Amino acid sequence: MRVGIFLNTPSQVHFYKNIAKSLENRGYEVILLARDYGETLELLNELGFEYFPYSKPARSKIGKILNLPLDVLKATFKQLRFEPDIITGFGVYSVFSSNFLRKPCVIFTDSEPRINSFYSIQYKIFIPFVDAIITPKSFLDDLGSRQIKINSYKELAYLHPDYYRPNEDIYDLLELKKNQNYALIRFNDFDATHDYGIWSFSLRDKIKLVKMLSEYTNVFISFEGVVPKEIERYKLKIPKTRIHDVLYYAKLFVCDTQTMATEAAILGTPIIRSNSFVGKKDMGNFIELEKKYDLIFNIRDSKKAIRKAEELIQKPNLKREWQDKRKRLLEEKCDITKFMIWFIENYPQSFKEIKEKPNMNRFD
Repeated sequence: MRVGIFLNTPSQVHFYKNIAKSLENRGYEVILLARDYGETLELLNELGFEYFPYSKPARSKIGKILNLPLDVLKATFKQLRFEPDIITGFGVYSVFSSNFLRKPCVIFTDSEPRINSFYSIQYKIFIPFVDAIITPKSFLDDLGSRQIKINSYKELAYLHPDYYRPNEDIYDLLELKKNQNYALIRFNDFDATHDYGIWSFSLRDKIKLVKMLSEYTNVFISFEGVVPKEIERYKLKIPKTRIHDVLYYAKLFVCDTQTMATEAAILGTPIIRSNSFVGKKDMGNFIELEKKYDLIFNIRDSKKAIRKAEELIQKPNLKREWQDKRKRLLEEKCDITKFMIWFIENYPQSFKEIKEKPNMNRFD
């Protein structure tokens, strides 16, 4: 079997890295098609993967839309020689390329179309052409007969205890003593097409948040785009592959992003997430992490988020409390990596089997 895998963001690299390695270990051939977006290529290089860079996003949102057909064609021509039996990814590029090649396409997604007009448009465009679309059970939108819901999160593909072991030498990289407290902050650039109209911490609030937390603990900032000079000295300087160790040992994580919020929850780190996604149309996984597992605070108002951060950072047993909550989540969720490998390896029979057992919640 030959498998084509599309990787458009760093989080997608993490999602597919164990899947790709496992497929290769089983004797299958795999081609990775990567988009030069954010830290995607840098992460692939650090992990030692070979890949084909099929796309470099334009700066403007209109440019990104206009480049879509050219990027799809570039990826398709590359795969003509590879001749994949099945293609997988997270959306538009993988779906359109698979249709040109007349090969089945299996995608995973946890971004719900109802939260954003661009998401909604994208789903309407590619859903008629996809063969199977796998989502978390917490996914609130109905994507039709091709949708399969699995009781897991995409972040468990690489942060499940079977794949991830925290390394305490991260304290050395952070130039801290072992078990010394610190807070991690993540600021997103919100320059992706689907992030159009999304807002979060203002420049003033970013500075206020960092300076407030620095009064109580050490502070590190992971960010996309430009960081204000007033807080530039807090920039996190570590290899990209070590970010999950920083997340794991942090006493508190404050962010305006999506994926890293779920990652922190899975790792048992208290999270405050603040952006305009938060609200009645928020994604199901964040609602579940807050309402069912009590692992995250979703706060739309950035000023309220800052006050909550000041409250939490002063609690002495905060981390221990979150680690206990994490245990419950891990007991209830399945290993999405094992599921994806089984699903791809046995497609299309795997699709039929899941449809016959719609209440399948675990895969061990």
